[in-house]
Amino acid sequence: MEKEAALIEAILYVNTDPVEYRALSRVSGLGKDAVAKALEVLEAKYAREDSGVELSRIGGGVMLSIKREFWDTLKESHGKKNESRFSKAALETLSIIAYSQPITRSEVEAIRGVQADSMIQTLMDKDLIRKVGKKDIPGRPAQYGTTPNFLKFFRLESIADLPKLTETEAERFELE
Repeated sequence: MEKEAALIEAILYVNTDPVEYRALSRVSGLGKDAVAKALEVLEAKYAREDSGVELSRIGGGVMLSIKREFWDTLKESHGKKNESRFSKAALETLSIIAYSQPITRSEVEAIRGVQADSMIQTLMDKDLIRKVGKKDIPGRPAQYGTTPNFLKFFRLESIADLPKLTETEAERFELE
């Protein structure tokens, strides 16, 4: 199993994006059970205190990433080039879309109380949200939702991993 784990590790090392289990199986030539066992071996290896990386499960795939405990130390010198700064308005818009998706622009505006065109465009340009369909009402407005890049950016395996909202916070995201 060590050789299989080393092969999976090499595949993950050369990929900067999460790799789906199916792709790991295809590229490695290993069956899904062998891939799962290899990932367990790697997870145990990286869980040790002497490892600076971890196996992250993001958006239905896996990738190697810096352990969360070291990110604050490293982001000052290495994170700035990859770290995008978001305005409060962009974060608020992104939060509304993430927690309320699929949602239309006018629904975002109703929750925020201000126009959201430029924020939605900014978030689309950063590939954090995308059009996911059209609402079945007159005018058929576009609905927005998060992208796989959103999951990667926030290191989430799925949208269900978003922090749970308190009752007060949840009420803020409701349309009146």
